[in-house]
Amino acid sequence: MCGPGIDTGDASQGFDVTSIPFRGLVEQALAGVYIIQDEVFQYSNATWAAMTGHVPEQLIGQPVSRFVPPEDAAEVSARYHRRVSGIEPSMRFIVRGLHRDGSIVFIDVHGMALEYRGRPAVVGVGIEVTEQLEQTRQLQESRQQYQELAAYLIAVRERQRSAYAREVHDVLGGLLTSMKLNVGRILRRTDHGEQHEIREIADDLNGLLQEAINNVREISESLHPQALEYLGLTTAMASHLERFEKRSGIRVTMHPTELHLPLTNSRATMAYRILQEALTNIARHAQATEVTVVTAIDADMFRVDIRDNGIGMPLRANATPDLSAPCFGILSMKERARELGGTLSIDSAPGQGTCIVLVAPLDANEELPLD
Repeated sequence: MCGPGIDTGDASQGFDVTSIPFRGLVEQALAGVYIIQDEVFQYSNATWAAMTGHVPEQLIGQPVSRFVPPEDAAEVSARYHRRVSGIEPSMRFIVRGLHRDGSIVFIDVHGMALEYRGRPAVVGVGIEVTEQLEQTRQLQESRQQYQELAAYLIAVRERQRSAYAREVHDVLGGLLTSMKLNVGRILRRTDHGEQHEIREIADDLNGLLQEAINNVREISESLHPQALEYLGLTTAMASHLERFEKRSGIRVTMHPTELHLPLTNSRATMAYRILQEALTNIARHAQATEVTVVTAIDADMFRVDIRDNGIGMPLRANATPDLSAPCFGILSMKERARELGGTLSIDSAPGQGTCIVLVAPLDANEELPLD
């Protein structure tokens, strides 16, 4: 194990430890301090020795290879020689140490080549980072599990939406249509005489049923847009934007309105959901009057820009949008973009609106449109 350091020495080899400046600090330092010469420990303070479960006297005079796993000995030796030969006089890296109980410890070391007793040596300091590395590993594992869970939940939600859309459209929509037909039969069998009141009721009921049928179609389309499945992403987006404009009163512009994006149905659905979520956030928070959506293809990537003229987002000190507040909509969009293999960026400032940009790869097995 090699790393940077403080020049100290070992009295058993004729080096006067008491002559070292700041000797007390070196001996009691929280960081490990060592000297290696000829791949043998010439000095170790208590902190360095304790990292492998020893005291300094058990390290001094012993080869470094005794305190690293056998499979790492060649690499540790090579690093030592790179420094003392001047090829790389100073190095910082994490090395595996062999604890006296047989366990592996990880040490962040920084060592440099210096002369010791007139000959090349390596002087260094080190800090044990076993616990920090384990915490980092657990964090990365948790992040990976979160991403897998998020992807699973997104897939389950899409399957549920598809199933609900079929049930709403086929079952509930069918029932309402049958009811409307029956009301129509009543209307045809009433005259303008004593059954006038019944006809008024039937007319009113007919209007309510038509409104219910329209709502069912809207819900079904929102859950699983038929246009997305049969006509492609840009057509489905244009249709959704048209409905959004009618509901919200926000003026919408999309261009181009016809652009073939070669995507599988599942990936097109992810991009469509990002648009849906962005528009939901605009309607709820942006206080916007205009929304512009632009789609484009650049080589093997596609891009969707969603821009509004609303109130924008607050800025952090570094002049970037403050996304620290919990917002499951933004998290959902970012996760979907990650599933697409792309990125989602948000550019915003107070009073200057917000621009959300999705960039992701096209499907390699889908044909690009001809110019």
